[in-house]
Amino acid sequence: MLDKVKSYGIDAVEMTSGGWGGCKHVDTTRLLEDGDYFESYVAELEKRNMKIVALNCSGNPLAPGTMGKEHSRTAYQTVELASKLGVKKIVMMSGLPAGSPNDQTPNWISSTISWPDYMPDTLKYQWQDVAIPWWKKFVAFAKDHGINQIALEEFPSQLVYNPETLLYLRSEVGKIIGINLDPSHLIIMGANPIDAIRPLAQAGAIFHVHGKDARIESGMATTNGLVETKSVTDSWHRAWNYVAVGCGQSITWWKEFFSVLRMSGYNDYVSLEMEDLTMSVDAGIETSIAALNQSLSK
Repeated sequence: MLDKVKSYGIDAVEMTSGGWGGCKHVDTTRLLEDGDYFESYVAELEKRNMKIVALNCSGNPLAPGTMGKEHSRTAYQTVELASKLGVKKIVMMSGLPAGSPNDQTPNWISSTISWPDYMPDTLKYQWQDVAIPWWKKFVAFAKDHGINQIALEEFPSQLVYNPETLLYLRSEVGKIIGINLDPSHLIIMGANPIDAIRPLAQAGAIFHVHGKDARIESGMATTNGLVETKSVTDSWHRAWNYVAVGCGQSITWWKEFFSVLRMSGYNDYVSLEMEDLTMSVDAGIETSIAALNQSLSK
């Protein structure tokens, strides 16, 4: 994998170490427990002059039942591994609790809380009873292990899904919390990622950026709106799709995005995520890298 990455002219990676990720390239438990394996692993990076810029354990640590327990376990493991590797940044999602102590399924409230009248109590339970206590404890653990930044991806079906919710959690648990700014998610919710940069930058909360595009499908979204529940594999019938960089927003748009981002003070890595199911993985990576090389403000 490292050789493949190097062949694209890339010398830094974000690696999946927990949560929903397959962790095919990071055996977190073994790296923590087997000293010889850890040394050989680091040596493979060093001999290629490769750097791990972040470990990613995106998942739902706030879910009820087995999922929440497992994703919490791997989040704490990720902090331990990052500390051992000297990696100062981890990428996560905020998580999404159930709607009450009796629920068994995470519940995303994404409409007005004015009606039905159970909505306010649900949000209060999710934030005050579950999310904030979990994050306060986790943040203390991360700080104790030398982590400087926890970058949360603003993902639909999570408590933190936009700048406002990110800044609220940050105000409650500390400035170690910032955003992993993924433009694609804001695009599919009808927001403008370029506009999102300014309030986040003014708060000093842009910690990481994903290079990922989305396309609002002509004719579909204007008919059915942006709320979309069809499988991601059903690209033809969806109102929006994740696509390779430059296949949703124009190169001019991406140039403005990165120019404003650089102007805001962000001068760090952009991590390519390729989730375009309309083309092969290699084609999507090559298309995205070409677009990023044209538009990044280096």
